[in-house]
Amino acid sequence: MTLLEVDQLTLAYGRHLVVDLLDFALEKGSIGCLLGPSGCGKTTVLRAIAGFERVHGGSIRIGAEQVSGTGVHIPPERRRIGMVFQDYALFPHLTIRDNIGFGLHRADAGTRSRRVDAMLELVGLGPQAQRFPHELSGGQQQRVALARALAPAPDLLLMDEPFSNLDVELRERLSLEVRAILKETGTTAILVTHDQNEAFAVADVIGLMHDGALQQWDTPYNLYHKPVNRFVADFIGQGVLIPGRIIGENQVKIALGTLRSELPMDCGPLGICPPGSDVDVLLRPDDVVHDDASEQTAVVTNKAFRGADILYTLELDNGVKLLSLVPSHHNHALGERIGIRLNVDHVITFFEPARLPESELDS
Repeated sequence: MTLLEVDQLTLAYGRHLVVDLLDFALEKGSIGCLLGPSGCGKTTVLRAIAGFERVHGGSIRIGAEQVSGTGVHIPPERRRIGMVFQDYALFPHLTIRDNIGFGLHRADAGTRSRRVDAMLELVGLGPQAQRFPHELSGGQQQRVALARALAPAPDLLLMDEPFSNLDVELRERLSLEVRAILKETGTTAILVTHDQNEAFAVADVIGLMHDGALQQWDTPYNLYHKPVNRFVADFIGQGVLIPGRIIGENQVKIALGTLRSELPMDCGPLGICPPGSDVDVLLRPDDVVHDDASEQTAVVTNKAFRGADILYTLELDNGVKLLSLVPSHHNHALGERIGIRLNVDHVITFFEPARLPESELDS
């Protein structure tokens, strides 16, 4: 069942178009994410869903009700939406218990008390109930903000960069905790972030935005392994685009050999790529495997130690550079030549690169 539907949404500030013809839908109980660089329009979309911004075109539906559209604007307080803000927005003069119960003023005292108790237990802050926000850590304050937003049982929860004020380690741990809490309560939620690690940790489905347009609305797995365009391929994860040429049905030749795809490769206006088409081929670091027994070699030009792994930048004899993620016990020096082979499960190609001489495809 679809709980949130955004249809042809257009938003602008004066004559400046911020969001253009945005479309996506979110199922009840799912966690969605709007991901993208600063200025792409993701927070403006969140504010429009909340009712803080009026739309210039299109519509927003929550459940069976249209809440935004031409001539329609349901105010925020009537949308049954919860909000978690970047700066927590807790009341400093209220205890944690009173902060969580703030939105339950219409409930009787007994119902309110039981609901607050349940929220405190849910976020693991029962012992801190009588403390004040300044007495808690950043992670604890964020859990209070989440409990306060969930206490009225909203139809939809909106989270605007909720972890950006936290250090990296706490951010990673809290993002997993928040996902577990949302799944336990069956809450439908939308997260806005510029951090793909947060998006991957929390969301079931992610919409990558760029310049006010939605580039791809898909699962984290598909965004990484099946990007629909170059922007998605570049923004999500790491990888390089290397030149290739279509040499037959579902086959593309690159400097490291021939790759075979399970699906036909798309060449845009040409449809399925005919033989001879020039393409760029996306290779992720996990596609390039270190193998001492391989006859194909590359030179280590850079390395980034990551604990369990090392991310190597490698250069082929023809100058093409690759990335390879290798277990860190394979510790090679800069300038060292190492054996490599490809292990590509998903062949991703993009049409219309600059045409290259045939010799540049040869290893």
